Amino acid sequence: MPKGEGKVVAQNKKARHDYEILDTLEAGIVLKGTEIKSIRAGRINLKDGFARIRNGEVWLWNVHISPYEQGNIFNHDPLRTRKLLLHKKQIAKLIGEVKTSGVTLVPLKVYLKDGFAKVLIGVAKGKKQYDKRETLKKRDQKREIDRALKAKNR
Repeated sequence: MPKGEGKVVAQNKKARHDYEILDTLEAGIVLKGTEIKSIRAGRINLKDGFARIRNGEVWLWNVHISPYEQGNIFNHDPLRTRKLLLHKKQIAKLIGEVKTSGVTLVPLKVYLKDGFAKVLIGVAKGKKQYDKRETLKKRDQKREIDRALKAKNR
C-alpha cells in the first residue's frame, strides 16, 4: 500500500490491462446520502468508469455505486455522475495532459482514508492489442522464472 492510503474498497484491474498508466492523482468524491455507506460495504464497481473535465471541474462517469439496502427513499441513482475534488492547479495539469490525443482519465481504485472516500485517477493511454499480448507474455515469463527459482531453493 502506498504511503497514506487507507483500506482499498474497489480496484479497476481491467484498467491496467487496457491502458498504459502515465500518471496518477488522488481525488476526493462528492457523495450524497447513503452512497458512502454502500462504498464502505464494498458495493462499488469501477469497471466501465472514466473521468471527464467539464467547465473547469472533473466529473466521474459510469461508476456504479449500488443502492444501500437500508436506504429506502434516500437512495440515489447508482450511475449518476459524481464531482471529484481537486485543486485548480491539479485540474489545470490534467487539462494539459488530456489535450494529448489518445489520453483519458480512468479510475484505478477507491479507498477510504481518514473516513473519506478517495479515488485514484490514472492518466492513461490506450494499449493496442499487440501491447496487451506482450504484457501477458512478460507476466507469464516472470511467473515461470519465479516458479523455477522457488523450486531450486527447496
